[in-house]
Amino acid sequence: MATAVPDLLIRELGLVDYQPTLEAMRRFTDERGAVTPDEIWLLQHPRVFTQGQAGKAEHVLAAGDIPVIQAERGGQVTYHGPGQLVGYLLLDLRRLGLGVRDLVTAMEQALVDVLQGYGLDAAPKPDAPGVYVEGAKIASLGLRVRRGCSFHGLALNVDMDMEPFQRINPCGYSGLRMVQLSELVEDPVSLPRVQQQLSQALRQRLGYVSS
Repeated sequence: MATAVPDLLIRELGLVDYQPTLEAMRRFTDERGAVTPDEIWLLQHPRVFTQGQAGKAEHVLAAGDIPVIQAERGGQVTYHGPGQLVGYLLLDLRRLGLGVRDLVTAMEQALVDVLQGYGLDAAPKPDAPGVYVEGAKIASLGLRVRRGCSFHGLALNVDMDMEPFQRINPCGYSGLRMVQLSELVEDPVSLPRVQQQLSQALRQRLGYVSS
């Protein structure tokens, strides 16, 4: 008889520092077992640049007072700050029967689902992971898979200070235009509401039934 797959746990962590969160993700992934429930952590970070494992130093133009932290995720440099919704997907991909491409597609489509709810024509780009609105990037993706389990995840620009993106070549692209949800809609944007919408969209796209 097959072992029942534990349900997905979604943790809302608020504003948390990047380095201890990174270490907690690594520890969770290293210590999890065959029946450890999958988790998604939804949170915000204080201002920080993170550099992917293949990241090139020249893409950090002028970090100034913002720290730069190395991470083992894919991709180049990106920025996290208050008002940006970050989602870390701690999933047993083998147990879910998902490949990395399947997971990337599910993440992108969940973000598109949320943004379409605000009347935005959002779409991923096959050659540049993430989600875009009229050519401007509104959400970034970066993953790592270890022993068949994923960590790291996605970042959606909701209502934040966008200036730090000018200090880097976002995701390694010089001149890439970055945008946030609050600039694209008329009504005020509620980050807790967006968080709830993203949580539900990820559940659906990953094949979990809402509890």
